[in-house]
Amino acid sequence: QVQLVESGGGLVQAGGSLRLSCAASRSIFSSIKSIGWHRQAPGKQRELVARITGVDKTNYADSVKGRFTISRDSAKNTVYLQMNSLKPEDTAVYYCNADLTPGGTLQTAWGQGTQVTVSS
Repeated sequence: QVQLVESGGGLVQAGGSLRLSCAASRSIFSSIKSIGWHRQAPGKQRELVARITGVDKTNYADSVKGRFTISRDSAKNTVYLQMNSLKPEDTAVYYCNADLTPGGTLQTAWGQGTQVTVSS
């Protein structure tokens, strides 16, 4: 697995915004086929939040459509998750996840997770 470096989590009030970042090594970023975010709240299963495949093919959970936006910056080897209009139910640990093919071998990488807490 390849390490993904996450940042941007924190505590915000309902209606506020956060931007999560996930940075990958320059040497492997070009091998990433898809990258995105999952989240897991206490007592709930881990779920897909948003994902981007290739340059611009995106997929969002119904619960975040219209509020969250995923994007990537190849020059910075980084993918972002802009989260607007946050709700208390968005509170969870958010994990960056990527599928990649370094040297032609398919691998899956996970970040360490970052806490997002939305107060009511």
